[in-house]
Amino acid sequence: MKSIQEIVNERNPDAFLKIGELLAKNEESFEETLLKSNVLGEEEILEVLSEFYEFPYTHRISERDIDPELIKILPISFAKKFRLLPFQRRDDSVVIIFAPPLDLYVLDELKSLFDCEIEPVIGLNQVVLDSINRVYERGKEMTEGIEDESTGISEYDIHEPKDLLDADDEAPIIRFVNSLLFQAIKEKASDIHLECFEKELSVRFRKDGMLHEITSVPKKLQASIISRVKIMAELDIAEKRKPQDGRIRVKVAGRDVDVRISTVPTTWGESVVMRLLDRSSVILSLEDLGLEGHKLDIFEGLIHRPHGIILVTGPTGSGKTTTLYAGLERINSPDKKIITVEDPVEYQIQGINQIQVNTKVNLTFANGLRSILRQDPDVILVGEIRDRETADISIHASLTGHLVFSTLHTNDSASAITRLIDMEIEPFLVASSLMAVIAQRLLRYLCTNCKEPYEPHDDELSRIGIRRSSLKDGTLYRATGCDKCFNMGYSGRAAIFEMLVINDDVRNLTLSKVDSSKIKRKGIEHGMTTLRMDGAEKIIRGLTSVDEVMRVTEDENIG
Repeated sequence: MKSIQEIVNERNPDAFLKIGELLAKNEESFEETLLKSNVLGEEEILEVLSEFYEFPYTHRISERDIDPELIKILPISFAKKFRLLPFQRRDDSVVIIFAPPLDLYVLDELKSLFDCEIEPVIGLNQVVLDSINRVYERGKEMTEGIEDESTGISEYDIHEPKDLLDADDEAPIIRFVNSLLFQAIKEKASDIHLECFEKELSVRFRKDGMLHEITSVPKKLQASIISRVKIMAELDIAEKRKPQDGRIRVKVAGRDVDVRISTVPTTWGESVVMRLLDRSSVILSLEDLGLEGHKLDIFEGLIHRPHGIILVTGPTGSGKTTTLYAGLERINSPDKKIITVEDPVEYQIQGINQIQVNTKVNLTFANGLRSILRQDPDVILVGEIRDRETADISIHASLTGHLVFSTLHTNDSASAITRLIDMEIEPFLVASSLMAVIAQRLLRYLCTNCKEPYEPHDDELSRIGIRRSSLKDGTLYRATGCDKCFNMGYSGRAAIFEMLVINDDVRNLTLSKVDSSKIKRKGIEHGMTTLRMDGAEKIIRGLTSVDEVMRVTEDENIG
């Protein structure tokens, strides 16, 4: 029997070498590293595992074909712990779909439980887990299938949180709040909004950057629901006159989720926003974010330089931190000391020292950055440049041999230069330290199941800056809506980028304190593509629509 390493090496030697490099950074097994990395595609991973375990494999699970009687025999806690799903009973055996790695002794447990032989079939981890959650949820009301810790668990609790799907004996208000968390995570929403109005409590989810009405709750339940959320986040339920912030940590369907809670008093009661951060999510690669071709080559060159500042700009929720994380992950290696100071630390990255801002003990961005410089770092990430002090320290850090990543809230790349000068940073310091400014926005992609081709009008093409001759078959695509995308017409997001590389001409303009529109025009002269130009390229490829690009670039002004 061949080892899994031998099978991968025979099939794809390059992938074998890449997995070996990843293994050097963690203490996981070869199989675990193979499953968590994106080195091989899903098809190839299944083929490798099928050859290794000598079991057949499946891409998807048809839940209509699952025998409900088998589900009654196997508890959900067992199914999720070992990531397996009883599928069908055959003459004298039961087919079990499992997600590797497999504890082989579990097959004996199943054999005893079902009192027959077991036929294992390999499936993908997320496919198996999603099917487990849906199948075991079937037959119950959504509000009856979930549970949470009795008082909530803080982020720093040493105990693991229980899974919200594991019990159904809690009080109705608790079940309702848990159901919102479960549904939001299931639909990959980023935020839950609880908003108080005169006659009702409104519940909305933010998905792919857009808010959607989910349900409304009678006014008489408002106080109980908001109190439940505040109890989970360990906030003061008696204090309703001032804003409060807190956090909870929950598990839903095996996924470890951090929930940041914010409350503010409004006319009709407290407004609550819950930001969902999936702690089990992997850091996206630069390619997954939408960086490709020439822009990817530019970014790769920038992050491998020994010193200087790289700024990523854009409004809140435009994916700035995710881009910087992807860049750090790309250069993360044992020979580099990388330290970050963030508010909050959104994802844990192996091998990188991450500092959480804590204003209660005066650990601000500026103070944290001063301490970082005494830690002999090679690369520094400052979550956000908010004031002159942070900007000043960041610039001096870059001038003394450090590579500095940070974010800034501006509409485009050129405005970042004028913003730093407005913070009273000397123009010559900005010109000498800044390597590049990257502006970005998150763009919704059209649902591949329901997007519709059409022939655009000339004025539509003119508005977005596309020549008809560049269209394939003379058509573009627009959103329609279907069950798979919740009738939104869009599914998933990626970023569009505007990269202003600081060359001699831009430095001269910076020293002259010109306005941002002149800097932007100079960048375009040197080949910079604006956000709208990048979006237009994705329209031509059929990935998104004209309306979506216009929506996210409506503030673009070349001047």
